Formats: sequence, C-alpha cells, structure tokens
Amino acid sequence: MTTGSGKVSRADIVGFDIASGLGLLRAAEPLAVKPLPIGTAKGLVEQKPVVITGFGRPEAEQPAVVVSRRTFAGYWEHLLEDAIFTAPPHPAWSGAALLGADGRLAGIGSLIVGDAEAGLPGNMFVPIDRLPPVMGDLLALGRPSMPPRPWLGVNLRDLDGELVVGRVAPEGPSDNAGIRHGDRVTAIDGTPVHDLAEFYRTLWRRGDAGITVKLSVSRQGEEKKIGVKTIDRYRYLKLDTTY
Repeated sequence: MTTGSGKVSRADIVGFDIASGLGLLRAAEPLAVKPLPIGTAKGLVEQKPVVITGFGRPEAEQPAVVVSRRTFAGYWEHLLEDAIFTAPPHPAWSGAALLGADGRLAGIGSLIVGDAEAGLPGNMFVPIDRLPPVMGDLLALGRPSMPPRPWLGVNLRDLDGELVVGRVAPEGPSDNAGIRHGDRVTAIDGTPVHDLAEFYRTLWRRGDAGITVKLSVSRQGEEKKIGVKTIDRYRYLKLDTTY
C-alpha cells in the first residue's frame, strides 16, 4: 500500500467478504494516519450531497451527489441489493471513501459505471453497513462464518434478456461440467431465469456450496441440461483459512 506522502508499506490480507466485496488489510508497520470514523449509508437517499475522497493529496477530494440506490448485479457472480450510485464520476474510484454530511465513512468505491442514472456516468459504492456484521469474523477467521454460497465459476452477460456465458473459471465447477463460452443459460433446476439478479437469487436459494444444480443451456440451437456441482469460492481462490 502507498500513503498520501508516497511511502510504500507492505500490507497483509486479514479477511475478505466475497458477498460485499469488502476486505481488511493490516499494514506491516504503524502508519501516521488518522482513521475515518465509520458511519452509515442508510440516510444516503437520491439527491443527497456527498464527498468522495480517492487516493492522493487533498485535490483528490471531490463533491458528488447520490443519483440512485438500487440492486447491482455483476457478471462475476456478485449481487449487491442496495448499491449506492453517485455522479459525477471520480477518476480514483477504486477503494475511495464515500463521506456523508457528518464526515463519516458511508461507503467504499467499487466501480465506475456508465449508467449511474439514465445513462449518466458515475461511481458505484458498497454501503459501509455491510462491514460491521462480518468484522469480527474477518478478524478472527479471515471470512464470514456463515455457510458459503454455491459458486458456479461462470461469467454471464445479460444480452437482450438472455444470459450468455462470457467465460468460465479454469478448472472451476462450470468448466469441469462442460459449460462453454457462448452458451445461453435459460433455467436452473427447471426454474426459468431472465436476468442476472434473478439468476443469482434462484441459485442461492437452492442451498449452500456443494449442491449440484442442473442448468438448462442452449448451444447452437441444441437444448442441453448440464449438472454442475457447486463449490466454495473461497477455496477456489485459496482464501479459506478455516481448514
């Protein structure tokens, strides 16, 4: 990690919450910085003014406005039900601090997007409220203690109401089961799915990691049903320290 003064310091990964995308790092040496107090994103409704503080000196601070609060579905098997979208976009968005009117930390920068609101570019933030419930587990275990969600290892794109496979994780569950680039996924265990959010919710309702689900797939005009045995994503990423 690099401080605002340009000093480089080693940091270790303490824990990571796949569900929110939030993680904890521990600097290898004391840093002469004052931590931001943790606040809440609950009051950040549309049109609320905020301040975004990215990496760099004071000029990295930029005023912005909350333009949307809505579900965000990412192709990497990620679903955030209450994402915060702000505009205008901040160039140093990755890991940036979102500050509310009280000066407290309300969110962490995740993405720059082209549709923060009605085609308006901006940033997407993860509400900081997702951190306190798992903080103890991240410090003690490196991950949340709750049963892991089933992971397929497949990237899906929502194209005109169809879920199209972009890529599969090498030697991951979908790769091993025979899911291929260009496949169109139409159902999970017979339940039709039409968009990413619906797909993830349907998958996660099936049970915990380790279950086998049957994907209905259209491939070059041929319909297939392919069983995929899900796994714990932490173990695939080698981030599991509990065994």
